[in-house]
Amino acid sequence: MSSKLFALDIGTRSVVGIILAEDNDCFHVEDILVKEHKERAMVDGQIHNVMYVADLINEIKHELEEKHGPLTKVSVAAAGRSLKTEQASVTINIRNRPIFTEEDISRLELQAVQQAQQQLLQHKEDAKISHYYCVGYSVLYYRLDGEEIGSLLDQQGDEAQIEVIATFLPRVVVESLIAALKRANLEMDALTLEPIAAINVLIPPTMRRLNVALVDIGAGTSDIAITDKSTVVAYGMVPTAGDEITEALSDHYLLDFPVAEEAKRQLQTEEDVLIQDILGFDQYYPKQEVLQAIEPAVKQLAKAIGEEILRLNNQTAPKAVMLVGGGSLTPNLTAELGLILELPANRIAVRGIDAIQNLTREDHIKASPELVTPIGIAIAAKKMPIQYMSLTVNEQVVRLFELKEMTVADAFLAANIRAKQLYGKPGHGLSVNVNGQDIFIPGGHGQPAGILVNGHQASTKTMIKTGDAIQLIEGQDGQPAIATLRDIVDDAAIKTVTIQHTKYAIEPQITVNGSPASLDSALNDRDVVMFEIAVTVEDIFKLTNNWELIKQFESFYIQVDGKPLYLPEFSAHLMINGKPSKMSYAVQNGDDITFQQQTLPTVQRIADQMNVLLEDKIIIHFQNEVLELKKMANEVLVNHVEVSPLSTVPNGAIISFKEKDRSRWIYQDVFRFSNWQLPTTFKGNFTILRNGQPASFDMEIFGGDKLEILLEKAPIS
Repeated sequence: MSSKLFALDIGTRSVVGIILAEDNDCFHVEDILVKEHKERAMVDGQIHNVMYVADLINEIKHELEEKHGPLTKVSVAAAGRSLKTEQASVTINIRNRPIFTEEDISRLELQAVQQAQQQLLQHKEDAKISHYYCVGYSVLYYRLDGEEIGSLLDQQGDEAQIEVIATFLPRVVVESLIAALKRANLEMDALTLEPIAAINVLIPPTMRRLNVALVDIGAGTSDIAITDKSTVVAYGMVPTAGDEITEALSDHYLLDFPVAEEAKRQLQTEEDVLIQDILGFDQYYPKQEVLQAIEPAVKQLAKAIGEEILRLNNQTAPKAVMLVGGGSLTPNLTAELGLILELPANRIAVRGIDAIQNLTREDHIKASPELVTPIGIAIAAKKMPIQYMSLTVNEQVVRLFELKEMTVADAFLAANIRAKQLYGKPGHGLSVNVNGQDIFIPGGHGQPAGILVNGHQASTKTMIKTGDAIQLIEGQDGQPAIATLRDIVDDAAIKTVTIQHTKYAIEPQITVNGSPASLDSALNDRDVVMFEIAVTVEDIFKLTNNWELIKQFESFYIQVDGKPLYLPEFSAHLMINGKPSKMSYAVQNGDDITFQQQTLPTVQRIADQMNVLLEDKIIIHFQNEVLELKKMANEVLVNHVEVSPLSTVPNGAIISFKEKDRSRWIYQDVFRFSNWQLPTTFKGNFTILRNGQPASFDMEIFGGDKLEILLEKAPIS
């Protein structure tokens, strides 16, 4: 038992009515009726004057009813040129978060689609998200830390980015279609999209795993659909089509537009084209000459279509391209398109209704590529009718335009559930300044929201059907950031070292907002932290308050009468792990610092270095006795205290010499050092000799002198 299908293809220039008989999955085209709009009732695929379009539909309906009986239901399609395509990307910070799951990726894709939706609305002040159906999207690429990556699944990093190309159908297009049909007393039996209609009849599901482009070239626009991985991944449109070629002929040969259109059609069948210009002159032109005249327009059309295909297909050429629609018959178009896409000639082809499987037609109906879409609408309406789907999201009724297998993500888009609602909010972070550098400590990641479909656990990829009840359970917010100074100070800043057999734990010196703090102090938002790390031996001594050790390891230096004197041979020797080192050497965790103290110099050693005489002494012979005469020539003060010549001098001491007795030695000085005395009973004269020569008690003497006093007894009277 065969059933009849009535379908309408409402185009920019004309409306096509078709009667299709179906019998056991075989289809027969019984009748086709084409009528052009009398007024400009359609603009870019959208009905602008419902009354005019309804009148034309009525005319087609009545004419077909005269032959085929009453028609009450009809299948229609929304024009591909009315679809809006937007490209958008979303970047998120994924530092310190769990690895990516399929659900994470799905929620990120949803966020990118919503970003595309926002971009679509930016230039339309009165538009709302609810004014558009999302009819499909395709991921152009994923990026991890700036590098393109095949998939984000199970990945970790700092930053993830996704870019999508999404296609939207304005709801007003659907609503105006329904309004026009009602005025013509027709009920919408099924609804589809023109690109889907053509794909359904030309590219069976088994072939859709291939990356193929279908281009429907009409009069005013060229509609594009791309298949890959068993689905339609992208839609597009360019406002360039068959009319561009007609206009090129019209301009070149001064033709009225309908005459130019007729001349264009002759190029398919005639070798010489008969053209009547606006002055009424008829003339035959060789086909090759006419082709040459339209060559720039053909190249421009091919370029526009080719570039849009590449954009929709992530800048790569598809495996093959199928052309349908009246404009697909443009001469040399397939060759020019092949050059743009760098595809061989056998990968681009014009497809007519002969390419539709299990289809027959009445003899008077031509196998034209123009009829692929109208027939596709009728067949698609029967095989895959697109309905409105009604369900609830958090008890809110949502209606979706069922263009494909619908998922929870589609329901969320229709219910205007923002992608941000699918996760709990991240916890508040801490922003601190450490040694002049701003550091951000993030709060905990929010937990994903739970999704239930009819009470069962689900994900954004879960398939849905009419009547489903979807619940979005709010995700838990992340914990606020908590950190101590220990969390932001590098482990290498804390050292354990041994100094002269004593162990020290060396921590950095830290201030928070100018006040001293310990490593276990909690951080608050906007804290200013300054810390000084022990790197060298000198840093270690300072942080352990070993100021005396620092002095010892400095080069031996004293001040003598206000002048510096360096004596490096008396400096202490610094050792790290038994090897000679310096105060500027870096110290590692676990190092053993020791030092070897040198013998300190005496006051006498310093005086000798400075050629300063501390004691003036000479040795002489007096009365057959060896005597040492000595006296202090200079007094020595160390750090302002008088000391003896044998006292040691510490590093950094201030030394001054104070002159005491610099007079010359004279004869009478010997009596201070000798026990010789004149006998108390002696009476007489004595003779003073110096080296055997007469001398006096105030005569200057020198070391080595032989001094004598000869006594002469007085004569007895």
